[in-house]
Amino acid sequence: MFRFGHPEYLYLLIIIPVLAFLQLFFLIQKKKALQRFGTPKLVDHLMPDVSKIRPTVKFYILLLALMALIFTIASPQFGTRLQTVQRKGIELIIALDVSNSMNAQDIEPSRLERAKQAIARLTDKLVNDRLGLIVFAGQAYTQLPITSDYASAKMFLSNINTKLVPTQGTAIGSAINLAIKSFSQQDNVNRAIIIITDGENHEDDAISAAQQAAEIGIKVYTIGMGSSRGGPIPDGKSGNFLRDKEGNVVITNLNEAMLQQIAAAGNGQYIPANNIRAGINNLMDELSNLEKSEFESKVYTDYEDQFQYIAIIALLLLLIDFIILERKNKLLKNIDLFTIDNKGQKSKI
Repeated sequence: MFRFGHPEYLYLLIIIPVLAFLQLFFLIQKKKALQRFGTPKLVDHLMPDVSKIRPTVKFYILLLALMALIFTIASPQFGTRLQTVQRKGIELIIALDVSNSMNAQDIEPSRLERAKQAIARLTDKLVNDRLGLIVFAGQAYTQLPITSDYASAKMFLSNINTKLVPTQGTAIGSAINLAIKSFSQQDNVNRAIIIITDGENHEDDAISAAQQAAEIGIKVYTIGMGSSRGGPIPDGKSGNFLRDKEGNVVITNLNEAMLQQIAAAGNGQYIPANNIRAGINNLMDELSNLEKSEFESKVYTDYEDQFQYIAIIALLLLLIDFIILERKNKLLKNIDLFTIDNKGQKSKI
């Protein structure tokens, strides 16, 4: 991974082409001025120690050094380092329904997209807590093992869609059971499960699973996605909706009663989608009141400063510019270089 710590300094790079253009302009003007004194051969004879190439070489070396210095102050950063840190918080697992009914658009832009927005908002409010993600439809799968890496959680969240779980259905009980097994083995840590779904449970006994979670000290919260009026389910084709065997459009409805019962069985709270912002704020307030436990977390510390390497390059370029003289060296100017022609004779370059 790579970035600049102070990218605003990169705007100084505009100086480079400006200086190069000015150098070319003054070089042309100088050439025209010398032509007023005589032919190039005559001028060269009058100024035998003057080099035409060295000033230009020195200028562009200085230009490269300036560019390196600009990159240096922009503070290039890259590399990753795994670090163990001590944190104090709770463990939280979010189970997200990805069944086809979550594509319904009775709440905009869709139930699933609104749910993902709610999870992102909730993640932004976490500080030292551990977070895990589970997706479920007819079956439940771990999307992200419990971690303190919130950036990874958002990355996994962005890739969630209704095609992740091939088996359709809404197995809320399976999601709760998987969440119970997904927590860490550390003792004396407060834990909570958040179920985000439209509540159309067709597979198992979710209320019983929530009761089992509550018995071992895990609170179960539910967030209902959808409206009371319900909505059709897009079938993935343009403008078409899922239909039953009789050809009628399938309408999916939010089952608030089921979600309220699950939350009650899990000693948690039910949050309706029509008041999700205030509900999440209240949920975070309640979770923040839970006693925090201390635990170790492995986190990646990204973007270590690496400006020193470019700074060394800049210093080397400045040293080379200092060593190269603008005028010809009197000791070396009379040395002739020869090449061998096709006849084996020496010819002067």
